[in-house]
Amino acid sequence: MKTVRELIKEAESKLDDEHKDVNVAKVLFYHLAKKEPHELYLMMNEEVEPELEKAFLAGMEEYYQGKPIQYIKGCESFFGRDFKVNEDVLIPRYETEELVENILYRIDDYFNDYKEIHLCDVGTGSGAIAITLALEEPRLKVIATDISKEALVVAQDNAKTLGANVEFRNGDMLQPLLDTHEKVDIFVSNPPYIPNDQDIEAMVKDNEPHVALFGGNDGLYFYRKIFKEVKPLLNDRALLAFEMGFDQRELMETAIKEFFGDYPFEIIKDINGKDRMLFIYYNLK
Repeated sequence: MKTVRELIKEAESKLDDEHKDVNVAKVLFYHLAKKEPHELYLMMNEEVEPELEKAFLAGMEEYYQGKPIQYIKGCESFFGRDFKVNEDVLIPRYETEELVENILYRIDDYFNDYKEIHLCDVGTGSGAIAITLALEEPRLKVIATDISKEALVVAQDNAKTLGANVEFRNGDMLQPLLDTHEKVDIFVSNPPYIPNDQDIEAMVKDNEPHVALFGGNDGLYFYRKIFKEVKPLLNDRALLAFEMGFDQRELMETAIKEFFGDYPFEIIKDINGKDRMLFIYYNLK
């Protein structure tokens, strides 16, 4: 039998040879062993049970074949919580955690005296944004929509597991909200924003749902659709919050001017210094 150290070293060596992320070996092992990273170091000289070794090697094989580690594990951490993910949903990204954080700051700034705040998340996917906000801010009443019924199964599962009170609706973009004449204080969306013809890494393109990735010829198809249709959903004072592509500032500014005229907005950089978040302040002072 191999020790934990030997098993991981062999995997790391192969990952290195194939120019893949060597950290994947440890990440997969401590997930399968149900251990925290610091516990792994204490068991490096222990022998690996045959069942665990078999599961580890099978998972690594899937990774070599091009499957993302998050789908192999079946979960991804977001804002300190584990979210179930599979091929029906986009893998939550660190940049999106920053969007959530910035929304929470703005709730304090603009809705501090509200007893109840109505928020919608359009194109919710795994539910990461909607569920996290509902858990972090108890005053929020959250509705989340997605066109994919399969994605909503994952999102509902996540809400149940994490104990979040979110209402999920199936339908195209804003339609499920317009149908019932909802009014919201905060509109959130992380729509698909990759231009159709842009090359993206194979692991993303071959595994993650295209309906959640691609946003028309210039990547802004869904933003323009939202900007055009969103006003009936907004309360007199409202915040609109979006994630966006890092190279879309000029296109985005033009689109905002077209649909929102002189309403103030800001585009904020993420931790890597890339334009990544858009906030539109609708009658917010």
